[in-house]
Amino acid sequence: MKHQAIAPEPHPPAAEFSLRLSSTPRGARLARTLAVQQLTEWCDIPYDSDSARTVALVTAELASNAITHGHLSGRDFRLTLLLLPHALRIEVTDTRPERLPPQPPPAPGPTDAGSGRGLLLIDAYANRWGCTVRDAYTKTVWAEVTFPEGYGGGGGRR
Repeated sequence: MKHQAIAPEPHPPAAEFSLRLSSTPRGARLARTLAVQQLTEWCDIPYDSDSARTVALVTAELASNAITHGHLSGRDFRLTLLLLPHALRIEVTDTRPERLPPQPPPAPGPTDAGSGRGLLLIDAYANRWGCTVRDAYTKTVWAEVTFPEGYGGGGGRR
């Protein structure tokens, strides 16, 4: 199973990007855009590639879950990107540590037609994902997306 509730720390990243964003739909859209922009800058992966689209989808779902299920009024979420040797680790930290993602994510039923697929998408597109609670105030849901051969932490510019 790809999901891990508590995961070992990733290898030391080749590069790191971190930014607080508003817990709004606009903040989630910005997270998606910034993740793809950072990926293309770090790794020379084309903006319209499958890898970039996967990073966009996974980031959008993590950010959407943070603003939908992890939001407290007046509190932002944090997007952190870590460039690993052969993957991009996407971390979204929100302010609701008591609301952990289900393990494994349930398949949506017929009454969930418009929602409930976010974690299933993350599970399908990310190589690994999980959730880490490090303190009483936040939780981080993370996912790792691997790159095609020739790209990644050692193959692109930084």
